[in-house]
This record gives sequence, structure tokens and C-alpha cells, in this order.
Amino acid sequence: MALSIGFDVYGTLVDPLGIAEDLRSEVGDLAVRMTALWRAKQLEYTFRRAAMHRYEKFGVCTRDALVFAERSLDMVLDDATRNRIVARYERLPAFADSITGLQAIRAAGHRMYAFSNGEPESIRRLLAVAGLLALLDGVVSVDEVSSYKPDPAVYQHFLKRAGAPDKDTWLVSSNSFDVIGAAAAGLRTAWVKRDLSAVFDPWGIEPDLIVPNLGELAVRLADRHAAE
Repeated sequence: MALSIGFDVYGTLVDPLGIAEDLRSEVGDLAVRMTALWRAKQLEYTFRRAAMHRYEKFGVCTRDALVFAERSLDMVLDDATRNRIVARYERLPAFADSITGLQAIRAAGHRMYAFSNGEPESIRRLLAVAGLLALLDGVVSVDEVSSYKPDPAVYQHFLKRAGAPDKDTWLVSSNSFDVIGAAAAGLRTAWVKRDLSAVFDPWGIEPDLIVPNLGELAVRLADRHAAE
């Protein structure tokens, strides 16, 4: 039986912290600190905008978070430099297991989608550069409903786009808030625990699977399918 599987993009298929090496040429030794702060604030801004019903596109949240990170580190970048840095968000590196993991899951006959906070065209460019776009059956963006994960509306939107029953639709993410949001909306879930020290949010909502990488996910999905 084929499953419909939505893969979170940032942090699951590609590494948003991988931009730190690119930033060294712009900000030197502050690159790692700036990247971590930028990413944390980017997510915070999506949460706040969804809660306030004041939607702006992911690119706006990304740029605003970069400005916050600059100011927090007593730094001021000119517009040209800021534009170059933001543009690199479409060239983030894929995790080492992303291509082979997606290939194995695709070979099992499952339908696979990118399901992201990012804008559709930006996600397509990002995935194309990372060598992942051709492995997926489509791109589903929260921009289509003008909200952000973990708003229940975005998961319902994915279910409609995937066109499969809840029990056959999965969300795969390294972000525990995303996994909890999807589970609460009725999807099956897999948490990709890329950081071995990561702690899953203790909300009493657990993922159906916990895996360290997408290769292991392919194996575990095959095992579950055989058992069912």
C-alpha cells in the first residue's frame, strides 16, 4: 500500500545551519553564533505571525530574523551584503542521507512531497540545487493557506493536497513542534532525530517512529508495511 509522505525541508532534507560556512566570508568568527540565532528567530517569527494572523511570506520572516541577529551581535550589514546572505538560503546543503533515503522510499512506491514553511518557488529552487527535487512528487507550501506550522490549517491543507486518508499520510520532520502539530491534526509522524542530544517536547504526543536519518526511515517504513 502506497503512503503519502510529507517531508519538512529546513532541518530535515537540508541543513539551515550549513549556511554558517558561507557566512564566514561576511562576518568572520561570528558566523556560527549568527546562524544559530538567525534560525531560532526565523522560527519564532513564523510562530508569532501565525498566532497573530499577521501572515508575511517566509522570505520576510527570514530577512527580519537576519536583521535581528545582526543587531544582537552589534553588527550592521549593508543591503547588498544582506541580499547575498538571504540568497544563500536557496543553496543550503542537503543532509548526507537525504538523496539515498528519498531514493529508497521512492523505490518502495510511496508518494513523496516537500511540505514546507517556504514559498513554493524558493523551495523548488532550493531542492533543485540540492539534487532532491526530481525525487519528489510535488511541493506543498504553507503559503497556499497564509499561515505557518504548527497551525492545524496547514496540515489539513497537506491532507487535501496529498489526497490520501489520514492513516496513510505521514509527516516526516526533525522539528518536534512540526511532528506534534501533524500528529494533533491526525497524520502519522516520524521524528528524524538528527541531533542525538535533542529532546522531544514532553506534551504527551509521541511520534509513530523515531529515526536518526532517512535511510533508517526507509527501513522502518518497510518493516511497518510488512507487519500491517
